[in-house]
Amino acid sequence: MIKAAAARARSNIALVKYWGKANGTLNVPAVGSISITLDALRSDTEVVFDPALETDELVLDGEPRPDGLVRVSACLDILRELAGIGTRAAVVSRNNFPTGAGLASSASGFAALVGAAARALGLELSPRELSIIARRGSGSAARSIFGGFVEMHAGNARDGLDSYAEPLLPGKEWPLHVVVAVTSTGEKAVASGSGMRHSARSSPYYAAWLQTHPGDMALCRQAIRTRDFDALAEIAEASCLKMHAAAMAAVPALIYWNGTTVECINRIRQLRMSGLPVLFTVDAGPQVKAVCTPDARAAVRDALAAMPGVVEIIETGLGPGLETHECAS
Repeated sequence: MIKAAAARARSNIALVKYWGKANGTLNVPAVGSISITLDALRSDTEVVFDPALETDELVLDGEPRPDGLVRVSACLDILRELAGIGTRAAVVSRNNFPTGAGLASSASGFAALVGAAARALGLELSPRELSIIARRGSGSAARSIFGGFVEMHAGNARDGLDSYAEPLLPGKEWPLHVVVAVTSTGEKAVASGSGMRHSARSSPYYAAWLQTHPGDMALCRQAIRTRDFDALAEIAEASCLKMHAAAMAAVPALIYWNGTTVECINRIRQLRMSGLPVLFTVDAGPQVKAVCTPDARAAVRDALAAMPGVVEIIETGLGPGLETHECAS
């Protein structure tokens, strides 16, 4: 019997980053993280379990991607075991933003995959259970199960079951805005997972990254709890720069930024020094995300759009969590 369902999940950006794995097999992060879910950056995924298929299949953005099947099938295998079936699946996913370019397409993609597959199989899983399974595909996917402000717990259990995300604050209770300056639309040369392993092996700053992280998490939680934008800006930018410093100090150096990335960061710092409530953050890629209050959105957008080397501006508010629905097989 063919079983099919579809899901939509949003990308997220971490305000306090995670970088590195405590358990590579279970994809458990070395540290926790705090993120915001972005409404306008979406992955739409359909999963069809078909007895006629001999292997799983993946089509991403209109192109067959057999190279991505290892992680996809790993997530599907967990769900198949829970459902008590061995049926292979056809997965068709599309992002409405550049894939693999440092905009967390794996986060939204694996959250949507797990949501659609669980719905197709008739599994009634809690958001926490979905978060744990999505983490197996992508660490940040655990956060895209939820909307608004989200915390990811690193956990320390050997089975990884205490490594999951949960909501911190609904987006409507602090409706920040995000202006994304896209400086390159190509896929990055070094994937996040590879970059994390390389940094952990060879960066002299990696130990300090782990040691200082709990304090960063506490400061960020407090800033969100009190809606203190200045405090949020200070800790989010510090976390971003520490993560990239650890990567840049690896041997050989791992540099995700380009020249436009640096110039956009400098421009955002100038804007905040002039009194505008805006902060920058950059994930494993060259794209710059400016987080600001709604009243600052237009000024931030115009400033970044005028920067040489910015190829696209994406504007978004904070978005909801995972959405699923049944579809015709």
